[in-house]
Amino acid sequence: MQADDVEYVGFWARFLASVVDTILATLIVWPFIQLVYGDAFLSPEFALGPVENLISWLLFPVVVIVFWVTKEATPGKMLISAKVVDAETGNTLTKGQAIGRYLAYYLAVIPFGLGFIWAAFDKRKQGWHDKLAGTVVVRRNK
Repeated sequence: MQADDVEYVGFWARFLASVVDTILATLIVWPFIQLVYGDAFLSPEFALGPVENLISWLLFPVVVIVFWVTKEATPGKMLISAKVVDAETGNTLTKGQAIGRYLAYYLAVIPFGLGFIWAAFDKRKQGWHDKLAGTVVVRRNK
């Protein structure tokens, strides 16, 4: 991948894309959670049940990975015209890279989110999850 062909997307644009994705996910998931648990879900004593766990730990990651592999971006990244691609070739992620990237999010968030903040200072704007999965977030130059 030629550096002239792409612009690496920085921390704040990626942060905005994450906020958009979180809002969309909440708008989609909330009605299902409300349908299953009713107003009990809003109670401080509420303990997560199997439906919420299924959505959080299985459905959401699968949807994100499918977006990366089929569209090269989640809706938030599409909004900012960014794509998640293989760092070496610029091609679409493999399923393995996409799964690895998602799992690496957990490593990036553990030390106070430092793995995400890293993208603000990296020359290719890669967070730890990008480095571990061999990915970059780019906008293609016309």
